Amino acid sequence: MTEFIYELRIPKDRIAVLIGKQGKVKSEIEAETKTKIKVDSKEGDVFLTGEDALGLYNTREVIKAIGRGFNPDIALLLMKPDYCFEVIDVTDYSGKSKETMLRLKGRVIGREGKSRKLIEELAESYVSVYGKTISIIGSPESTAIARQAIESLLRGSTHANVFKFLERKRRELKRIRIFGEDIELK
Repeated sequence: MTEFIYELRIPKDRIAVLIGKQGKVKSEIEAETKTKIKVDSKEGDVFLTGEDALGLYNTREVIKAIGRGFNPDIALLLMKPDYCFEVIDVTDYSGKSKETMLRLKGRVIGREGKSRKLIEELAESYVSVYGKTISIIGSPESTAIARQAIESLLRGSTHANVFKFLERKRRELKRIRIFGEDIELK
């Protein structure tokens, strides 16, 4: 059998979350994906080895999600085939300005986290704002909707317009689920 190796880096302050209490999170990921995870806690480097390329890919996605601020329980949803993970780089919208980046992240988070929670609820996905990124975990449809809403906020759309968009998309998703077909909705 061929052994595959991946190397990735996560922020040092997320290493303890990846490892978990008494190595519980790391062991759970290893058991579920049949991979081996080695962590260099000084540098933040993570080395993955295994014989199953798909298992390694899933492990890498889960570790990236933990590195981008997600709780391990939410990151582990990426093991399911109907979940995906997307990362939006806030610097694409703010340039080099730290003040602009903080303001844009604040627009997505909202007062006391209300905007982020509403995006999560209406788009049926999970959102993490961490460092220079905003990450999303959810079904492909819900992730695309959340991404569109977040990018609209980053481009300067009003919260009211973004929430109207999210409510309309949520109704469309419910109709599609109920009728079981992809119908064109205006």
